[in-house]
Amino acid sequence: MSKYEPLERYLREQQADEVPLTFRDIEKIIGGKLPASQFSRAWWSNNPNNNVMTSAWLAADYMTEKVDIKNRRLVFRRIGAIRARPLSQENRERHTRWYGAEPAWPGRHPLFGWMKGTVSMLAGVDLTEPADPEWAQRIDDEFPTSS
Repeated sequence: MSKYEPLERYLREQQADEVPLTFRDIEKIIGGKLPASQFSRAWWSNNPNNNVMTSAWLAADYMTEKVDIKNRRLVFRRIGAIRARPLSQENRERHTRWYGAEPAWPGRHPLFGWMKGTVSMLAGVDLTEPADPEWAQRIDDEFPTSS
């Protein structure tokens, strides 16, 4: 029996699509301490080749989201629930127009938002601000438009 089999059983018993847990909750469920690698973001990745604990939650049809290492908490989300969100009629028509076929999935593509939370901006950074304000003037000088 794997050390993390109780976590797999626990998740299989859940009815909710989202199961928020603290690292301490997980330790209670497995009846032991999490390894020091719990403080590594990679430990909580959904890579099936990552570690035996990852295999446990994936086998229960859950994946990790909203991993907050500092506050030692995360959310397990049922994998099937990610695909359940239906496409709007407008997006379905757009997909059909662009690709010449109906979407193969019933809702949003399962990869939609997969990098959410991986990039953060410094406070006060304006992403709409030109990186080189003089660039437009140089382009106008080099390639004047005819009037």
